[in-house]
Amino acid sequence: MTTDLTRFESSLDTLAGFFGSELFSFILKRLFQALITLLLASALCFSIIQLAPGDYLSTLKANPKISAETIDQLQRQFGLDLPAYQQYFRWLWRVVTQGDFGRSFIYNRPVADLLRERVPATLLLAIASLVVTWAIAIPLGILSAVKQNQLGDRVLRTISYIGQGFPSFITALLLLIVAQYTSPLFPIGDMTSVDHNDLNPIGKVLDIAWHMILPTIALSITSFAGLQRITRGELLDVLRQDYIQTARAKGLPENKVLYTHALRNAVNPLITLLGFEFATLLSGAFITEQFFNWPGLGRLILQAFFAQDLYLVMGSLMMGAVMLILGNLLADLLLKVADPRIKLGSDG
Repeated sequence: MTTDLTRFESSLDTLAGFFGSELFSFILKRLFQALITLLLASALCFSIIQLAPGDYLSTLKANPKISAETIDQLQRQFGLDLPAYQQYFRWLWRVVTQGDFGRSFIYNRPVADLLRERVPATLLLAIASLVVTWAIAIPLGILSAVKQNQLGDRVLRTISYIGQGFPSFITALLLLIVAQYTSPLFPIGDMTSVDHNDLNPIGKVLDIAWHMILPTIALSITSFAGLQRITRGELLDVLRQDYIQTARAKGLPENKVLYTHALRNAVNPLITLLGFEFATLLSGAFITEQFFNWPGLGRLILQAFFAQDLYLVMGSLMMGAVMLILGNLLADLLLKVADPRIKLGSDG
């Protein structure tokens, strides 16, 4: 009994310590900032959508076979007969009180259901691209810095220049051409094969991974090139510092100087870039998803924009904004883990 009571008190102390910690205060502050950001972003997005000529019913209005009574009924059904500000506040109230993002005009389904189906595919592609980018760019950036101005460094810098010069859509187009000439080595459409449902669990995972190869490469090339150059530059700056020269003068092995002292300090700016990298990947994913017919959030937003599907556009944009905010929060927390000396609340 005494042992259980001691454990309970210890758990309470741990919780009290967390709720009173700098980390908890930082997370609360960021969540509050996120809510304000999302509110302003939703108002701005809604205003921009309203500036576009026409609406979802414009095409139907031009069809003489559809009566005015039917158009009026659809306007009332979709809430398009209300002034713009009333549409926005009604939509916002439903989001806050019911989690209801409205109903898609073109799919005739709740927007929340469509988002639940599409967001995992976009996140899967973005996270896979992040893993591939960092797993390749960081080691090559280190190698380039260590071999500064040697042949290997020059080759890697040339590759990074070429990679940064290719926009995502050019890279995707070239990969589609490669897939065409190497068919059926790489699939170029959708997220799964026709017989996906007949496969066992491991087979399903491998099937999705197979379909991810080309989209992930297309999304990673530009990011990889930039991250490699930044890694090289940051590590070179650290290697020139006095404490690195002192560590070498003390006779420490070069590997320990490089990986224990230099890289630990060089990696902080890279982690700071993680949130921005995630944002770039999400914007690039829209193009990549369109080229490779990937069923993600990017394709959903493009389809909604072209059809002027008001609530689907709003829901998709808000979900994209949430993903970007979470990416930046994750980057800040990782930065704290990498360097405990950093004060989370000092960014203002």
